[in-house]
Amino acid sequence: MRIVTVVGNRPQFIKAAAVSGPLRQRHEEILVHTGQHYDDSLSRVFFTELGLERPERELAIGGGSNTSQTARMLAALEPLLAQEHPDAVLVYGDTNSTLAGALAAAQAQITVVHVEAGMRSFDRTMPEELNRVLTDHLATLLLCSSQLGVENLRAESLSMRVVMVGDVMVDVALRWQAAARANTDAPAAYGLIPGSYLLLTSHRAGNVDDPARLRALVELIRAMPEPVLFPVHPRTRARLREAGLLAELEGSGALRLSEPLGYIEFSALLCHARAVLTDSGGVQKEAYLAGVPCLTLRANTEWVETVAAGWNTLVDLNADAALAALARRPPAERPPLYGDGHAAERCVAAIDTL
Repeated sequence: MRIVTVVGNRPQFIKAAAVSGPLRQRHEEILVHTGQHYDDSLSRVFFTELGLERPERELAIGGGSNTSQTARMLAALEPLLAQEHPDAVLVYGDTNSTLAGALAAAQAQITVVHVEAGMRSFDRTMPEELNRVLTDHLATLLLCSSQLGVENLRAESLSMRVVMVGDVMVDVALRWQAAARANTDAPAAYGLIPGSYLLLTSHRAGNVDDPARLRALVELIRAMPEPVLFPVHPRTRARLREAGLLAELEGSGALRLSEPLGYIEFSALLCHARAVLTDSGGVQKEAYLAGVPCLTLRANTEWVETVAAGWNTLVDLNADAALAALARRPPAERPPLYGDGHAAERCVAAIDTL
């Protein structure tokens, strides 16, 4: 089959790195990069590090509101799909690129395959929740990371086209985790001692575009009892600078600010952190796979299994809640919630049946 895969941001590059290789052994893949993450530190480095093939098509569509960005992606994808004549369009996760790829394909009467289907935060104020729900209802083949995803789709009467494959991010994590754990040079480069620092990421519009919440984020960071390494997303850096908060953070002695990191360096820093604080769905899952406690800077999460297992705590931007979560010891057990590292093979096997 001829398959167009639409990707646009860091988590999607990681997932595609797992699936693209085995997919290309059996089918013809045309990889399309929308440009949703256009900064080299959030884009090109992942292709280089993870061995993902360079995109056959690059749309260079970055910036703007969710609505305008999705609209521009749709306008670009419509003629692209008409030119490529794919048998199916493959999308990952819950970004604007995901929805644009799925909607453009569905409108062209092309089969849609959704990897990471069925995840729900049940918060329709989140653009990602709208994207994942709409994509699931457009898709022909829904490939789930966990049994909870299957159950969510069943509740929405979508169970007849669902396959539980596991999480393709587990495939990538298992491939790189031994090297990440052996890499103690990564924390040392920032003057950090393994097990004695916190790793923080924050980029969601709900946290950084609202001035009051951005101030709360800064106050939470300043309240942390240990050194914090904060790779700053370009969007977040711009908002901090606009609010006059960047200089305040740069003057904090216990805080290390860095540019965004590639997958390999980030994984090493994550594996050696005492805990991670994040508003990223992908990083929540990466923390669980690494056995590192996670404090989620949101009031909800789509990865609810990690919360139920005791490895993830929803603290929103409440510094007291974050401190209380840090004081708790992690659970003794960490069940394999998202599969055995062979999800990509199962994805391709399911695609073979189309």
